[in-house]
Amino acid sequence: MHITMIGHSTTLIEADGAKILTDPYFGTRGNPAYKRVAPPAKSREAFGDVDLVLVSHNHWDHVDRPFLRALPDSVAVVTPRRARWLTQLSGAKHPVGLSPWEAKTFGQVTVTAVPALHPALAGGFVIQVEGKCIYFAGDTYYGAFMTKIARQCTIDVALIPVTTYRIPLTMGEKAAVRAVIALAPRVVIPIHLGIQPRAPFLRTRHTPEGFARRIQGARLAADVVRLKEGESWSH
Repeated sequence: MHITMIGHSTTLIEADGAKILTDPYFGTRGNPAYKRVAPPAKSREAFGDVDLVLVSHNHWDHVDRPFLRALPDSVAVVTPRRARWLTQLSGAKHPVGLSPWEAKTFGQVTVTAVPALHPALAGGFVIQVEGKCIYFAGDTYYGAFMTKIARQCTIDVALIPVTTYRIPLTMGEKAAVRAVIALAPRVVIPIHLGIQPRAPFLRTRHTPEGFARRIQGARLAADVVRLKEGESWSH
C-alpha cells in the first residue's frame, strides 16, 4: 500500500495494482474567502490513468470539474447516493452512488459508503484492499457512526480532516482526537489542510502537529503521519 498526498483532501492510494484518487481538487488559487496554502503536488492531467475516484461531497474544494469531465467513461466515480446527481452535473460520466453501509467491489477493491456529518450531501468511505482497511472521512464532524465503522473493520489507516480555522466545517484538534479514540486506527493521516481563510482573524492555532501532541498526550496507540504535498507513506 502506498498513499501519496496530492494536496488538501486529494490523495492517491495505490494498492494491489489499483490507483484510487480521493476528492480530486487541483485548483491553485482557492476562492474569494479561502486561499490555497500550497499548489497540488501534480496537475489533474497526471491522473488520467486512475482506476477509481471517490468523491465524498461536492463542495468546491473537493471536486474538480475539468478532471471529472476528462475521465474515461470506464472509470467509476463513487459518491454518496444522494449526491450522485450533483457529481454527474460536475462532469462524472460514470457516477456510482452508494447509500450508507452499502458496499461495492471494483476489481480487487471493495468500497463501503459510511455516514458523515457535514452541511452538504456528504459521506465517507471504507476501502478494503490487500487485506487492509482504509477509512477516508472526506469532511465530517465527529459522529457515533465512527464506533460502528471500527466494529465492522479494523482500520489500518484513517484519513481524517483536522481543520485549522474558525467556523469549522470539519473536526478541529479535539474532535479529531475523539474520532481516533472511536476508530482505533493504527495510522492517522490528517487531511483538509490545503486551504486557509484569507482573513487572519478566522485562523486558529490548530495544526496537525498540535493534533499529534494531543494524540500522544491521550496515550493513544495510533501513529500520526503528516504528509505534505508530494510526500508518501508506505506499508
